[in-house]
Amino acid sequence: MATSLGQLIFFRAMQGLAGGGLQPSSQAILLDSFPPEKQGAAQTLFGVAALLAPVVGPILGGYITDEYSWRWVFYINLPVGALALFLCWLMVQDPEYLREHRKELKKQPLNFDFIGLGLLVLTIVCWEVVLSKGQEWDWLSDAFGRVQVLLALFFIAGASLVFCERRHASPIVNFRPLRDRNFAISSLIIFLAFAVLYGTSTLLPAVLESLFGYDAFHAGLVLSPSGVSAILAMIVVGALLGRALDARWLIAAGLLILAAGNFWMSQLNLDISPWQAVWPRVVIIAGLGMIFAPLNVAAYLYIPRTLRGAAVGLFALLRNEGGSFGTSMGQTIIERREIFHALRLNENLDRLNPAVRSYLGQVQHGFLQQTGDPAASHQMALQSLEDLREQQASALAYFDAFLIFTVVAVILAFLVLLMKRSVAEKGAHLAAE
Repeated sequence: MATSLGQLIFFRAMQGLAGGGLQPSSQAILLDSFPPEKQGAAQTLFGVAALLAPVVGPILGGYITDEYSWRWVFYINLPVGALALFLCWLMVQDPEYLREHRKELKKQPLNFDFIGLGLLVLTIVCWEVVLSKGQEWDWLSDAFGRVQVLLALFFIAGASLVFCERRHASPIVNFRPLRDRNFAISSLIIFLAFAVLYGTSTLLPAVLESLFGYDAFHAGLVLSPSGVSAILAMIVVGALLGRALDARWLIAAGLLILAAGNFWMSQLNLDISPWQAVWPRVVIIAGLGMIFAPLNVAAYLYIPRTLRGAAVGLFALLRNEGGSFGTSMGQTIIERREIFHALRLNENLDRLNPAVRSYLGQVQHGFLQQTGDPAASHQMALQSLEDLREQQASALAYFDAFLIFTVVAVILAFLVLLMKRSVAEKGAHLAAE
């Protein structure tokens, strides 16, 4: 219903404000509703939705936009939201300890953490602006000092946030769960794993559209088969977690499969068929499917019940910000590596190179037959060579980005060795309550 860009931004901000807490709240409900031995299955079902959404969303959104209107991308959420609201009202009940805690809070005066909220907003705003504008403003080489000022504000506000929240009785962001080794390592893994997910999810459609000539719908179709691999991987992982398998080994295996998929993607070229881009994507999403549920089990296993809500919120924040970080870093890598490869290719593109002379001669002859103008055909041949150089430089940059994501996933796999045993056995507590 928005009629201007300002309205669109305003309503989008309202949407984010209302929906930002849905994911952590959902996971907190799962942690309170299921016993430890069933947490693997519960987190698996939750993970199916979390991983399928980025896969199905671009396809459905592209189809609706092409066939109807972009407004219907938002309209279709109305019946879904109404049904979800009704089901929550009908079926979701707070556990006893939360009801008791709420009664205790009502007896106390309001002690809202306004300072923490302000510092959190300032930190996140600086972070998001730097990520979205950093490459455009040339990062730390920004001549106007915008990036430098924003980074300084980010570190000052972030440090102040940690300092104030550790001393507040009811902090808006509780950092105490990070004292647990499993949760701290799991937070780092989920941040960087989702950075890899969103990085590859934005780069693959971009390379298909810019270098292969796909439209948005067909680029989305290349991504769609990976949803099947996510479901299959999560079903297998849920069964293994239910048999008391240590979640650490599933996380490590998933990260190595994620690395293998990205490495496969980095070895492609411009002469591939659509299915040759589909299968590496299938491997990448299968690896992520193996990570999600075990990582949630390992992260919350040793967290006390009183800190569970804070842990879930912090974990969700890091997961979402990891996606923003991966998207921004992916674009930065592409732009910088494209310049690098263009310069390296230029070193061999001179008239003394027999291959260059042969190419220009053949192409110019073809253009001469079409135009009959020797001067114009010569310029067209040179332009053809430049277009080919830019295409190859862009392709090499994309493949470099996938190789960097490979290295990140391999490093994360070794971090799993630092985690504590993560088996949610029957009768065990999901935290020292």
